[in-house]
Amino acid sequence: MTSSPAGRDAPPADAGLLAPGWTGSPAAAATGDGAYLRALLDAEAALTRAQAALGLAPAEAATAVTGAARSGAFDVRSLAERARGGGNPVIPLVADLTEAVGATHGPYVHRGATSQDILDTATMLVAARTLDLVLADLAGTESALAGLAAAHRDTAMPGRTLTQHAVPTTFGLKAAGWRSLVLDARDRLAVVRAGLPAQLGGAGGTLAAFTVFAPVTGGGTPGAPVDTHALVAAYARELGLREPELPWHTLRTPIADLAGALAFAAGALGKVAVDVLTLARTEIAEVAEGSGGGSSAMPHKANPVRSTLIAAAARRAPQLAATLYTAMAAEDERPAGAWHAEWEPLRDLLRLVGGAARDARELTRGLRVDADAMRRHLGLTHGLIVSERLAAELAPVLGRARAKDLLTRTAARVHAEGRPLADLLAEEPDLKDLDLADLTDPARYTGSATDLTDRALERR
Repeated sequence: MTSSPAGRDAPPADAGLLAPGWTGSPAAAATGDGAYLRALLDAEAALTRAQAALGLAPAEAATAVTGAARSGAFDVRSLAERARGGGNPVIPLVADLTEAVGATHGPYVHRGATSQDILDTATMLVAARTLDLVLADLAGTESALAGLAAAHRDTAMPGRTLTQHAVPTTFGLKAAGWRSLVLDARDRLAVVRAGLPAQLGGAGGTLAAFTVFAPVTGGGTPGAPVDTHALVAAYARELGLREPELPWHTLRTPIADLAGALAFAAGALGKVAVDVLTLARTEIAEVAEGSGGGSSAMPHKANPVRSTLIAAAARRAPQLAATLYTAMAAEDERPAGAWHAEWEPLRDLLRLVGGAARDARELTRGLRVDADAMRRHLGLTHGLIVSERLAAELAPVLGRARAKDLLTRTAARVHAEGRPLADLLAEEPDLKDLDLADLTDPARYTGSATDLTDRALERR
């Protein structure tokens, strides 16, 4: 079989063939080329409407530009190819939109703006629309984890440190911890979402071009100074974005804040995923995904695919955020390369987190918990999992040094003989009055896990 020539019957460039983590997610649609084109056109149309609201453009121009700014009327592939000429897609889009509006009102397209104004604003629109979807999925994940935490608030299981059994804990506390991280991610993303600003600065961030426009309608006085503050405010209102204090063309706080919150969200969801991956191992099997994925070679496999994809996103996100942080060192009033370096990593980051949030919602809603397996595993060390408790309980009876020596020797015997710790301690005459069965019951040594779970669940 021979391969077809490049380009023949080729799928869309961003179909996501190698990105199952975000393919098909709501975020995929919200960040695709079509979504970016929609946002660019929305930014252009909003600018003309804002100018019309202040009498700087005819109302008919605002209507004409808004009507022409239909994404289906523009060729994304052509725009992408022509973007190479000027280094960004706004330049060819403005030419096409101006032509679509027509000679009468075409001069009011992009009037006073620069490419970065439109692309940055469109990026904020894409981010806002994507974050709304992510926040909805995080809400679903939080709800599912709250249910798991409440249902298993008393389900004892081994706590593991450095891969080994440490002390008992509860699955309820673990799920409550996962939920706490998800809520932390939600809070950070919600703050960033509320603060996403429009961008309007003109060629060098001074709004200079806007100050020379004479009013064309209403009661404006020809030659009167243009209130650029009012223009920026009107522009932000048209878009549903925050009004910025200053043009932020080289003050990249909005991008850095967005990057940080997205990377945090990926890591928070990654914590849930890697815990599930560990607990879902065949030899542990304390949890299982609701519907595991198959294998191309092994029919028996039910792989924890959702967790795997979330973990992959968590590993990629920090590097993408790092690229966005480096773009903060943006020279002059428009940098050569720093701004351009943001576009793809930010979209990738939005997609990754959007896909991970989608998968986390599915994962937590379908997660199966095997409480019996957790209980069995508490007994794998024949009682040694409560050695911390015994050290504290026996010190007043035997003295601290003797208690430690006894437990050290007895632990060695447990490992060598495979006998329960309680049986071996029962051979010690000085311990005959103690309820060793109770003292060595792992389910009776979960500390404040239940109270901590209940306290965590009070958070809304």
